[in-house]
Parts: sequence; C-alpha cells; structure tokens
Amino acid sequence: MRNPRLHQALLAFAEEAAWQLASDAASGAEIPFELEERRRPRKTSLYCYRPLTADFIADRAPVLGQLDAYLPALHALGTCSGLGAYLEARGVAPPRSERERAQEALYVFLARVFEDSTDFVLNIGRVRTAYDELERLVMEGRTEAVAVGVLLGVILHGTQLDLGGGLTLIRGDALPDAPPDAVWPAGGSTPHVLAVLTWEAAPGDEDPLAHVRVRFARLLDALRLYADGTPALGPTAWLRSAGGPWQLAVLGSGGPPRGRCAIAVEQEDELRAFCNLVARRTPHAGELAWALRRFGLGCDRPEPMDGLSDHLLALRALLEPEGPGSGLLPGRMAALCAVPEDRALLAEQVSHALAVEQAWVCGLGMPEPDPVGLCAEMQAYLRAILRDVMCGHLDSDLRAVADGIVGPSASAAL
Repeated sequence: MRNPRLHQALLAFAEEAAWQLASDAASGAEIPFELEERRRPRKTSLYCYRPLTADFIADRAPVLGQLDAYLPALHALGTCSGLGAYLEARGVAPPRSERERAQEALYVFLARVFEDSTDFVLNIGRVRTAYDELERLVMEGRTEAVAVGVLLGVILHGTQLDLGGGLTLIRGDALPDAPPDAVWPAGGSTPHVLAVLTWEAAPGDEDPLAHVRVRFARLLDALRLYADGTPALGPTAWLRSAGGPWQLAVLGSGGPPRGRCAIAVEQEDELRAFCNLVARRTPHAGELAWALRRFGLGCDRPEPMDGLSDHLLALRALLEPEGPGSGLLPGRMAALCAVPEDRALLAEQVSHALAVEQAWVCGLGMPEPDPVGLCAEMQAYLRAILRDVMCGHLDSDLRAVADGIVGPSASAAL
C-alpha cells in the first residue's frame, strides 16, 4: 500500500456509505435492474436481472455527500494525479475540473465496492480489490509523502481544516500516528495546531524538504495576511514516505509568534478561499513580490524594530519609487489607508515611524515610548495594503492609485 491516508479515507467512506445505502434500500428506495442475457455454448441463453448499483449510488449522491467521511475521502482523492486514467479504465469520461474528477472517482470506487449488491453489506475483500485497482492506476510509480509542521500562535476552533492541494490544518491530538514531539508544547497542556502536507512523490522529483519549505512558507504568508496576529512556524518538520517512520528535518529559524490567529469554524470557508487565492496570485518578481518577502522577513524578526525596517522598506518599494528623499511615502500611505479627515494624522504617524527607524539605525536611542505598538501599526498598514492588492481590491500600481486619490503635490504636502 503506497498511500495509507487514501486507503483509510476511502475505507471510512465505504463503511459509512454501506450503512446509509442499506438503510435507504430497507426504507423502500428502489434499486434499478436490467435484464442481462448470458449465453452458454450449445445451450439456450439464460436471462437474469442485474442490479444497477452504480445508478442507485448516483441517485443517492446528495445524501452520501453529507456523510462525515465524504469530504476527507474527496480531498484525499483530490491529491492524486491519475484520476483521469482510473475513470477512463472504468469507462467514464473524466470531467475537466479536479474536484469533479475526484467526486466521480469516489462514486465509481463505491460502485465497484458494491457491484451487483442489493443488501450493501460491506465486504472487506471487495474493498481491498477495489482499492488495489484504484491505487494501481492513480499512484503508478508514485508513493504518498507526508510532512508535518507546527504552527505557533494559531488557534483552530474546529478539529481540522482542509485547505485543498493536500494541505490541512489539524489539532495535534486529532492526527492519528502524529509525531509525539509535534503534538504537545514543552510543559503545555494544549496541543499544537499542525500543518499537514500530503503529496505524491515520484522518482526524480525535487528535494521533498525544499517542496515542504515552499508550501509551508506560502501557508504562513496567507495566514499572516489574513489575520491580525503574526503566527510562526516551528523550526522543525517531520517527513515520511509510504507510511514509513517519521524523519526529523530542519525548516529554518523563524521569529516568535505575536498575538493570536484564531480561526473560527464559520471562517473556515473564507480562509480556504483566501489561501487558494494567495497561492494563485503570489507574484514571483517585481515590487509586489519583493514587498511580500520583506513583509515575511519583518514578521520573522525577533526584534520588533528590525521588523519595522523591513516593513518600511516594503512600503517604500510599493509607494515611493522616487526614493526616500522625495518624502512622498507618508502622504501616499495616508491616501490609501485613511479617510480624508484622518489623512493628516496618519501621514504624521508614518513620518514619526520613519524618524524612529532612522534613530534606531543610527544608534541614537529610542525616541518612542511604545516602539512595539508603533511597529505593529506599520505592520498592520502594510498587511492591509498587500491583502487588498492580492484580493484585487487595489491595483498593483499603488503609487498611481494614491496620486490619483489626492494628487502627487497633495501627497508631498501631507
């Protein structure tokens, strides 16, 4: 078995579906039949009724889609790249979208498990046969790889949140066979929230740790842009392949978490959509890509004042291409982030932050009673600007947007 997670998810779905289908049939839901001719050599043909189990299952799809095991099975299938080959082998034209392919494959698998059945008693031997057939086609030459990382500063009110693309947030004590050191903080009684990444690995693929670092970094960027808190990743990850033992790997050092990123159950769909949007729209070059990297670096700094420098550099890259000597950053930030009556005040706050940062760089002391609060304010403004650009609420040419609101001369005056 090359993908234990897929096997477990499909078995759980088959067990719940068996109870549901048997209950529906016992309650009077009719199973369609077809008359099938079976020819015998030199003898008369036999005719028998064959239950159309696949049609019955397709009719019950809305009910089956409400089962607890449905979404885990669907998402587990969604990480497999060979669903098209599996569907074609079963005589089904593969749908275009990945989600529809996974849905179709799930019901085809279920129909295979209960083929010719009318009582829907689960037979483990038939489950194994159907699963082996599916895995052989969707996992050809591949094995399941899993990576687990610790998310610090994240509170998950639900048990787990599937973000798609093989990435799941899950409470540590709810992950079967989790690495023990990943689940509990030292001396703590509340389990960590874990980032669990599952993918298909094939010979010749990139270094798995490099793949994990990229995916976890994108997740962290999305969480930091989504919420006001500053979550962080633990310095280590645990990797394994094909259900083997966990191997410890070093992700790299990051800063401590600040505040709390709490994810309520009613926010899960919104966060899932936001993470997918960030994954699709993150640029690889240009001022916005550079500013996003600086935003992450600033969040990782152990010293908040060092993070302030990173965040002001990101803001300058986005809003002050003329250089700091132009003095246009405060006015342009005020134009984007404040209503007209508050723009002068915000421009003054930004000018003060620039002066405090310069004093810090020059070693002139700290002319600010609340440097941590000041750093948090500038980080919040940068987060809001980046989030609006990523969501399409602001054009990426922020300088032109700001000048279009108040004009370049007004930006300088502010």
